[in-house]
Amino acid sequence: MSKFYRVKDLLAELSSSLDGSIPRASREAQLFLMAYLNVDELWLLTHQNEKVTIGKDLFEWIQRRKKQEPFEYIVNRVSFYSEEFYIAPGALIPRPETEILIDQVLENIVQPSETFTIVEVGVGSGIISIMLAKKFKNVKIIAVDISSDALAIAKKNVKKFSLENVIELRQGSLLECVDEDIDYLVSNPPYIEDGLELGANLSYEPQNALFGGKVGDEIIKKLLDEVLKREIKFFSCEMGYDQKDKIMSYMSDRKFTSLNFYKDLSGFDRGFTLRLLD
Repeated sequence: MSKFYRVKDLLAELSSSLDGSIPRASREAQLFLMAYLNVDELWLLTHQNEKVTIGKDLFEWIQRRKKQEPFEYIVNRVSFYSEEFYIAPGALIPRPETEILIDQVLENIVQPSETFTIVEVGVGSGIISIMLAKKFKNVKIIAVDISSDALAIAKKNVKKFSLENVIELRQGSLLECVDEDIDYLVSNPPYIEDGLELGANLSYEPQNALFGGKVGDEIIKKLLDEVLKREIKFFSCEMGYDQKDKIMSYMSDRKFTSLNFYKDLSGFDRGFTLRLLD
């Protein structure tokens, strides 16, 4: 049953319910109400005395959040690179640090005059492939994931941005389903070591997209092997903050032009770009 609430009274009730369960309860109350009403922050601030009709589903959202379920999964939306994407359990929630991975690709590719093939391994919600498709002309993107749930989420986002003719989604492990020549490989793979205890909110995210093996860097090393074997000219990859030395050691006896590491927004090592010999 729906009820009428004055906006400022409803915000106070939502904030009180969240308080003690999560940090920044009052701010999340605002975010939930904006998402529920599909309004922006300016509307919320200038309509404090307006009455709105609210169903029980908003309060169900709040109860889910009190159990540490991520906000983005509850409202099925996430902001990334100034765009809004659909998100749901089954794909990792995009982090701001992954925007830097996209920037790495943009720094290395001059706008191609002929068709240029990018492959993404571990497409998740599709945000990396979609942003790259929006940035480049004459690009063909093959986006791979082992998870059918992730691919279903990515498919919704690809359709939302009308990129079905640019991005091809495929199910498979690493590059086993890609026979084409690859100009650029990009990936945000699982890189956390198996068994590492994570926060409660991460328990809601797909574990196969988080844990990368006994050490954590096993999938990254398999991708590096593929790059060398298939002579892929560029490879940009996200990694764990403590994996730089291991990757440098793994590549120490290989031939390549450059291996450049980059840091995240907090100053931690977060990824690299490998360029093979021309």
